[in-house]
Amino acid sequence: MKHLIGQIQIKVNEKIFLKDPNSSDLGKRIINQSILMIDEIGLESFTFRKLAKSLNTTESSVYRYFESKNKLLIYITSWYWGWLEYQLVFSTNNLPSVEDKLRTAINVLSKDPTDSESFGHINLEVLNRIVISESSKAYLTKEVDNANKEGFYAGYKRLVQRISDIVLECNPSFQYAHTLISTIVEGIHHQKYFADHLPSLTDIKNDSEQLASFYTDMALAIIKK
Repeated sequence: MKHLIGQIQIKVNEKIFLKDPNSSDLGKRIINQSILMIDEIGLESFTFRKLAKSLNTTESSVYRYFESKNKLLIYITSWYWGWLEYQLVFSTNNLPSVEDKLRTAINVLSKDPTDSESFGHINLEVLNRIVISESSKAYLTKEVDNANKEGFYAGYKRLVQRISDIVLECNPSFQYAHTLISTIVEGIHHQKYFADHLPSLTDIKNDSEQLASFYTDMALAIIKK
């Protein structure tokens, strides 16, 4: 499966960037270094000036690819949702039981990439940490409605839709499939963040299998109620 996924080109909405970062060596370095820097110093302290200095290039060169760091954040989180969607499709394909599909889907959401996992120039372990700590900032902005109209969050919504469809296979009359799955996605992020930084707010200590089990049991109980 890893070999097949490695051959896939993950597409990101072209309106998010000014120039496709995959079209040049500098663009790929911008994405790679941005991920490393945001992980190290946080989005608030991250600037294109600091990025350009670390890449030994000019700030204007970075702006040729992205008009703002928020657009850059939307790009890397959109890429992550696309990668996760492929993981989901491959992992749930041909599973005979719909409950097995749901369990597997939540396992995919909960699993942490290892430090040896990468996708081309992107370090998946580091990107996963950014998604946990920073991804909500991509849509918690005043520009969210316009960004949504432009399709900037399509990857995230498509992932939620795929798992919501599995929920409806379990119970076609269940009315809150999207609510349940978006709550699980964000809840997984919050619990992982709490485990690292606010441990008194969670009972799950950096255990992705335990986290997946908790949300799977919760989902099945609600769906079957």
